[in-house]
Amino acid sequence: MIISELLQKENMSRYRLSKESGIAMTTIADICSGKAELDKCAAGTLYKIAKVLGVTVDFLLENNEERSDDYRCSFETFKSNICHHVKDLGDLDFIIEILETDEIRKLYDRQWFCESLYLLAMIDYLSRINGLPICTNYNDIRCQKLEKPYFPMGIVMSYAATDDESIKCEAIENAIPEFMRFNIVENEIRNVF
Repeated sequence: MIISELLQKENMSRYRLSKESGIAMTTIADICSGKAELDKCAAGTLYKIAKVLGVTVDFLLENNEERSDDYRCSFETFKSNICHHVKDLGDLDFIIEILETDEIRKLYDRQWFCESLYLLAMIDYLSRINGLPICTNYNDIRCQKLEKPYFPMGIVMSYAATDDESIKCEAIENAIPEFMRFNIVENEIRNVF
């Protein structure tokens, strides 16, 4: 298990990882023993563990022995990971990293359209609020959009509980334009824990 290997490499106990990450010792033990699957853990849990171990969430998931070579987390987890990454790096370093690695194109070529469009929207949004020019390398992708609006899980659950269409309408009205261009309803990228 990758967590156990990293703990050994860092000469860190499970207890210390639990204390420094704020993740319950039982959860850490379950992950290390394989009782809890890494790719089924909440994004926040993975993020806290990764931060203490000095790696990224992607590194943990990519090096998980039990996953397939074409591992794809849920879109909600992907969005959360991206927002945490922006928070950690800062807007400009995040933009530079994504453009240098060409991650948008890689995701698009894998036909992971939701992820590719979300990442492109994030780059465009961060560029706008920081007064930077838009990178033109992705103009072909900017012509695409999801077939129907993709709402955050919180909006979907609120709508399901109340059957109040105004919840969706308000979310669309308040969505960040760069995300809405791709039919992704995103209102907040900064409020991550």
